[in-house]
Amino acid sequence: MPRARQLIERLRRLAPEALAFGVIGAANTLLYMAITWAILPIGVVKATAIATVVTTTMAYFANRFWTYRHHTRTALRREYTLFFGFNLIGLVIQSGAVAIGKYGFGLTERDHAILLMGVTTLGIVVATLFRFWAYRTFVFLKPPVDGHEAAMAELDVAAGLAELSAEAEGRLDAEIAKEIDAQRRAV
Repeated sequence: MPRARQLIERLRRLAPEALAFGVIGAANTLLYMAITWAILPIGVVKATAIATVVTTTMAYFANRFWTYRHHTRTALRREYTLFFGFNLIGLVIQSGAVAIGKYGFGLTERDHAILLMGVTTLGIVVATLFRFWAYRTFVFLKPPVDGHEAAMAELDVAAGLAELSAEAEGRLDAEIAKEIDAQRRAV
């Protein structure tokens, strides 16, 4: 039973993050479609490239300042590069699913449109789960709570200054303090 409680508690803490991530993803998908539609006359490839860069940038800032606002901040260049890179991997996952359906299973737009849309949806779901995991794990680092503060500070100057600032003030954000207490109780 304690494991079930731990799982429920973890899911309860994860739910707001997943919800914010989903809202940002849905809004950026709509924005992507609007940008692509608006500038389609310049060419579909150019339009989708511009829409991708704009919406990826918007998604980065929305996730940084809403979904992962309580996570440790590192250098903008580091976070954005990783964020964009993981988005590209997600794009490969999505496109790869469609390519497997079309070329691996011989699905055609004319005869198998519904199946292709199902494969596309599956690719989007898998890519979204990958992105969520990658952002939480590599891009937006969790606050240091288990003695690895020095390693965090070595990531970049901003993280080091933030760590020194937290030590100098001698106080932690209320949410970080709760997380530390939760970690201690779990051990």
